[in-house]
Amino acid sequence: MRSHTAATLFSSLLMFATASAARAQPLGVFTGHTDVGKPSTIGAGSATYDPATKTYSVAGGGENMWATADHFHYVWKKMSGDVTLEATIAFVSSNPDTGTPVGHRKACLVLRQTLDSDSVYADAAGHGDGLTSLQWRAAKGAVTEEVQSNVVGPKRLRIEKRGSSVSMSIGDPGGPLHPAGGSARVELAGDFYVGLGVTAHDTGRIETATFSDVSIGTPAPATGKATIVNTLETISVRSKDRRVAYVVTQPERIEAPNWFPDATNTLYFNNGGKLFKVQAEPPGTPPNPNRLKAPEAVNLGMLTRINNDHGVTQDGTMWAISDQSQTVNGRRASLIYTVPVAGGAPMRLTGQGPSYFHGWSPDGKTLTYCAERNGNFDVYTISVDGGPEKRLTTAEIEAGGIDVSPDGRQMVFHDHQNSAKPSSIFTMNIDGTQVTPLTTRGHFDLQPVYSPDGSKILFLSDRASPGSLDAFVMDSNGSHLRRIVEGASWPDWGPEP
Repeated sequence: MRSHTAATLFSSLLMFATASAARAQPLGVFTGHTDVGKPSTIGAGSATYDPATKTYSVAGGGENMWATADHFHYVWKKMSGDVTLEATIAFVSSNPDTGTPVGHRKACLVLRQTLDSDSVYADAAGHGDGLTSLQWRAAKGAVTEEVQSNVVGPKRLRIEKRGSSVSMSIGDPGGPLHPAGGSARVELAGDFYVGLGVTAHDTGRIETATFSDVSIGTPAPATGKATIVNTLETISVRSKDRRVAYVVTQPERIEAPNWFPDATNTLYFNNGGKLFKVQAEPPGTPPNPNRLKAPEAVNLGMLTRINNDHGVTQDGTMWAISDQSQTVNGRRASLIYTVPVAGGAPMRLTGQGPSYFHGWSPDGKTLTYCAERNGNFDVYTISVDGGPEKRLTTAEIEAGGIDVSPDGRQMVFHDHQNSAKPSSIFTMNIDGTQVTPLTTRGHFDLQPVYSPDGSKILFLSDRASPGSLDAFVMDSNGSHLRRIVEGASWPDWGPEP
């Protein structure tokens, strides 16, 4: 977890790896142990192994494992290729026995390119206060990133590397392990270090943790029907810290999260033709033991085959839903309906399909959507009361992924419905005039969304990782573009900018 103190103190890199003096004494399945970075001011770390109980006891000091440098005690062996490492972890003692251990002390399963303090690495980190995270540094000297689990204090952890993808699983001793959600791309080349690490998160303390039932192996080969680990997570745009809200493994994708516009941190998403809601805990907020942890289905009446185009008015009173459950002229084309949030019968707005909802006007009186008419996809608007639709674009634009600005004056969209063609992001006045490109042709730039204050746009692109979509943020005029998440889909902004 981020330490604000560490973020200021790590302005220069510390490389105190002492592997050459490495006390390279075999410890069970490991071949050596050493302090990485700067040890505690009260002494060096240590490690022992009890063959009778097959338990490793690791004592480590140091300021933290975070930001641009790490300080901890490490028990390790060298490996290459794909690997799994799992163990049951517990903090057992603290030195000195006066004072209070830091809540964010860490006991970790660690994959590491080198023993330099600023090395590329990934770990599954159990914190003293119960926070459990997948953490990584993707480049030497870069700043640590993390995905925080939505489960507090799991006892058994596993870290798994398949190619350049690293993930974490969690569970109880003796029970099955489940994906914790989220993953990271970390390149560990050739031989790298695999092992156990402990940091005190305090230069004046040494913390001791035990690692029992340690297992090192290789991931099981993929067999049978493919499944997807779906993770619904929130991210701080400022710090890039991520926290899992919900994770499920199934053959189908969950899609299109919508934040509800109130203070409950409720997220809505579609899965299997239904709309569900679940509460999130954004990064930086304390765990809420009373939050809704299992998704709850929303009753939409006859709408039983909704797709990934839905959204709620700014005042939180009315849903717009794209649904394919009703047969019209012999087809189940996507049609747009409104449904009161408080409950009530759906009202159909579009007479033709396919029509895909994309945005509400600020006053909740007009809907914007993408629709195919006579073989051409364009942007349309329609009154919440129904009536004739208004076409805003020409077929040459092939607009999709539309979002209306919070002030209702503009919209942002990507062009090209054909997934084989690169797509760009454009803005346009709400009346269909002044179409302006924000990104240049040559990439797949998709699904733009305005921030709540209209100053920024969140979108997906393959510009950093061809063949994979990442989440980017740019200013609403197209400047200051930056990547915030590797490997993402279906972005949306929280209630705050």
